[in-house]
Amino acid sequence: MPVDDNRLGPLKFKRVLLKLSGEALMGSGEFGIDMPTCLKFASEIGTARAAGAEVCVVIGGGNIFRGMSGAAEGMDRSQADSMGMLATVMNALAMQNALESLGIQTRVQSAIRMESVCEPFIRRRAVRHMEKGRVVIFAAGTGNPFFTTDTGAALRAAEMGCDALLKGTQVDGVYTADPKLDKLATRYDTLSYQKVLVDNLKVMDPSAISLMRNSNIPIVVFSMHKAGNLLDILHGRGVFTIIKN
Repeated sequence: MPVDDNRLGPLKFKRVLLKLSGEALMGSGEFGIDMPTCLKFASEIGTARAAGAEVCVVIGGGNIFRGMSGAAEGMDRSQADSMGMLATVMNALAMQNALESLGIQTRVQSAIRMESVCEPFIRRRAVRHMEKGRVVIFAAGTGNPFFTTDTGAALRAAEMGCDALLKGTQVDGVYTADPKLDKLATRYDTLSYQKVLVDNLKVMDPSAISLMRNSNIPIVVFSMHKAGNLLDILHGRGVFTIIKN
């Protein structure tokens, strides 16, 4: 649905990478992919596209398989991480299906080559897709074991020249403690990369935080579950925590 940009004002972030956890796709379930939840997120992404944003997406695989958990149960870490990367491809294809059901052109690019399923990751092609208004979903992390999808998201955000990395979570920002467990926890409006690293705040992996700091790309942490939040964030409004230099 077209958005009245004159009313909302110019976008603060024009090209963004949206990072979602695999668990976010479960909805109220305990495992797997809930398609109504995918459609809800797809609608939010579609509204962002209609407002003129260029959007790429990275989705974790924890709703299907988590490499660290597999390694903890005795699997070889490299093998377990490979399985986790394949789980992210499944999530990417589910989100592609949801987006395209709403008429939003989408491409999936995988760091692990599987041409019969999706495109291989080619940076210049991904940029061109975004310039043409397509949503690009990056799957399979970095294509290497021992790296999380957080690091993969940070890498792709830097490669795409994004204005921000938007981390859609279950809560509306970064807190001093888990707000679900500690009623006294308070939300940060702004944080520095250094404070996140020094205080070991569980926002993203340290390697991802360091890459965003070196690339000078802000990280915006917000709740993806409230309708309209993504569009608000693109205009610099709403409730969120921004991490920057």
